[in-house]
Amino acid sequence: MRYQNLGNSGLNASVVSFGTWGLGGGSAWSDRTVTEQETERLLDAAKELGINYIDTAPVYGTGVSEELLGKALRGRRNDFLLQTKCSLNWRNEGGNFHYERDGYTVNNDTSARAVKHDVEDSLRRLQTDRIDVIVVHYVCGSWPAEETMCALQDLIREGKVRAVGLSNSKPADLDAYERVAPVALVQEQYSLLAPYHGEAYFGACRAHGTTFQVYGALEEGFLTAPDYVERTFPKGDVRGKLPWTSEPIKGNIKKLFTVLTPLTEKYGCSYANLVQAWTLAQYPDMNLLTGFRSEKTIADTVKALDLRLDPEDLLAISEAARPAQVRELDK
Repeated sequence: MRYQNLGNSGLNASVVSFGTWGLGGGSAWSDRTVTEQETERLLDAAKELGINYIDTAPVYGTGVSEELLGKALRGRRNDFLLQTKCSLNWRNEGGNFHYERDGYTVNNDTSARAVKHDVEDSLRRLQTDRIDVIVVHYVCGSWPAEETMCALQDLIREGKVRAVGLSNSKPADLDAYERVAPVALVQEQYSLLAPYHGEAYFGACRAHGTTFQVYGALEEGFLTAPDYVERTFPKGDVRGKLPWTSEPIKGNIKKLFTVLTPLTEKYGCSYANLVQAWTLAQYPDMNLLTGFRSEKTIADTVKALDLRLDPEDLLAISEAARPAQVRELDK
């Protein structure tokens, strides 16, 4: 395992971070429900492989992911850096409508009152006295960055939070938050199929010394196997709403795999490893956030850190992906 400092926070995190969106289940991830015992085994496997960094959020299963982690982390909280989020809540206390799912109305609210309430709720569900990194889940212009960031700084002074991150934001948002206090990381969508947002953000991260944490590198599984694009998903499942399920993009992804397949043979790796190695090669201070629901996936992901792709192969992958790429991607 390799490790990196998260911005200027002093937090030393594994380059591979453990994403827990899928642990929340519900209609967003309709094909599997993960138990407390399975979560414990996943944490065991992660620790054994050197992963010390966990990401979750209140809305992952409307509290389920945080509650599972809270139980599974009992007795070993200090083994991991724990990252969760604020701004999305289902308390019906105001904010901007974000979505409805599984009987809940989720609003986005970055007011000082709301983010402090979010943190208290997460501390309770996670059964901990501190959150190592709190990420503003969806940066919102309805409240000034100064209000949100000052509230989070209050929580840092109280010892409830150690560092701040942003997600689903733009470089201008990072600039605005940095004018108030340091931002340790941005967690943003970036992939071989949707690279444009990340590419536009790299310069701002470099200027501020902020870590770029990528989510969606494997596009919810669509880049893990050629036959994945043929899967169908129930209504509401996040994977069924992605553009990779429709033509002509679906056909262009199949063509991409004709380039990836011989490269997996050349490097003796999985499709996921190949795509993850390509991703890590695009920016030097990249943190690879990957969703885990099996021990096998954790072990395979870590192998990507040892994979060095030849420059001509990196270029070939990039060129083969262009026909399937999209500029705007809403998850």
